[in-house]
Amino acid sequence: MAITASGSAASAVPADRSGVGPLLRAWRERRRLSQLELALRADSSARHLSFIETGRSRPSEEMVLRLAEHLDVPVRERNALLLAAGYAPRYPQTPLDDPALDALRDGMRRLIGGYEPYPALIVDGSYTVVAANRGVTMLLEGVPESLLAPAPNAMRLTLHPQGLAPRIRNLREWRGHLLAQMERQLALHRSDALRALYEEVAAYPVPDRDAGAEDEPAGPVAYFALPLRIEHAGRVLSFVSSIATFNTPMDVTVAELAVETLLPADPATAKYLHSLAG
Repeated sequence: MAITASGSAASAVPADRSGVGPLLRAWRERRRLSQLELALRADSSARHLSFIETGRSRPSEEMVLRLAEHLDVPVRERNALLLAAGYAPRYPQTPLDDPALDALRDGMRRLIGGYEPYPALIVDGSYTVVAANRGVTMLLEGVPESLLAPAPNAMRLTLHPQGLAPRIRNLREWRGHLLAQMERQLALHRSDALRALYEEVAAYPVPDRDAGAEDEPAGPVAYFALPLRIEHAGRVLSFVSSIATFNTPMDVTVAELAVETLLPADPATAKYLHSLAG
């Protein structure tokens, strides 16, 4: 159904600067869309969208969700938009250990288990490790128990000076990549826990230059993505990272789960991992 400024799906309310309007405007500006562009995508009008953003009209629940969809708003923040508009949250947040998610948990564990001998892990929205396969366990050999229990955090494990950081040969590059990833996430999620984690790991000491700068492979190396170059048992292994999330999630917990896999970036790394598995 098309929703316009004169349609019954929105009711006039006193103009103010609070509520859902400013939030929607912030998301639209973040996506670099004009009011007209967003209105056309949402089958509405620029005038109606202007009324919503300035608080002159209260959008229907359907309109809030439609705009959120076209703005690619994360599921958790869609609930925030609904609350700001005076509606109940639409998306539940099911605890990961809830029996309702048994099949999902089992499927994800099978997924990362089938990826062995290559490392793979599952993290939540705060980078807490939900599950990891034996490839990850191999990389974490020697990491202090204090970083591994009770709920290890992937960012802390990677960048902490007692974690994997001393073994990463291109730490400055990889650290920059991870911090940029967290900054992009913080731009989309209002999370005090994630902000505190970012500030913590960003404050960890970093060397003036990468330890592996002098031992780069001889000759040109055709890396197709930034590699993680990490030392294990006297060898330098190279990986490229891939992150997968669920398509069209309907639950906040599920929406924030991510599967990260580390693919060997060169034949030597692949051969070594298969030799360990053998």
